[in-house]
Amino acid sequence: MTDPIKNRRFHMLVMPHLNSAFNLACWLTRSRHDAEDLVQEASLRAFRFFDGFHGDDARAWLLTIVRNTFYTWYQENHAQQQNTLFDEEFHSLDTTDAVDMHYRDNNPEKLLLRKDSERQLQQGLAALPLEFREVMVMRELEDLSYKQIAGIVDIPIGTVMSRLGRGRKLLAKILAPANQGE
Repeated sequence: MTDPIKNRRFHMLVMPHLNSAFNLACWLTRSRHDAEDLVQEASLRAFRFFDGFHGDDARAWLLTIVRNTFYTWYQENHAQQQNTLFDEEFHSLDTTDAVDMHYRDNNPEKLLLRKDSERQLQQGLAALPLEFREVMVMRELEDLSYKQIAGIVDIPIGTVMSRLGRGRKLLAKILAPANQGE
């Protein structure tokens, strides 16, 4: 494939999915800075091996590369990763803006309660073990099908369903103490 054709095809098929790649990277790394580096590295890998892409689901293909790039990075930085704190500012920034716009007419008390609920949900999701968090993010935030997730994570669909079920139960358990006072 000649470079101009490859560039055009890459921009048309892969580039529209960079936001999904960045979202997945943020949830996997728990750091905006690391996610930016990860997506950059994954994008370079995707472009380098784009000649080998012959499928019709570029989003799943790119997310597979992001996930694989993450695990390579994770193995290299595992000790450091254990000490990385949840980046609340990053994880609440975009949704806060969206909530503010969508619920502009609500009263301040309702807006504050909604923001607090979203913050608790994001912290609960971030607290999930990696194997559950990645499938939860792909399904609930990226709206990928079980089949797409199975392809990205390279596990059977039944395992995807099991991890989603266990992840949801664990998330409910994590959030339960926070909701008892309401």
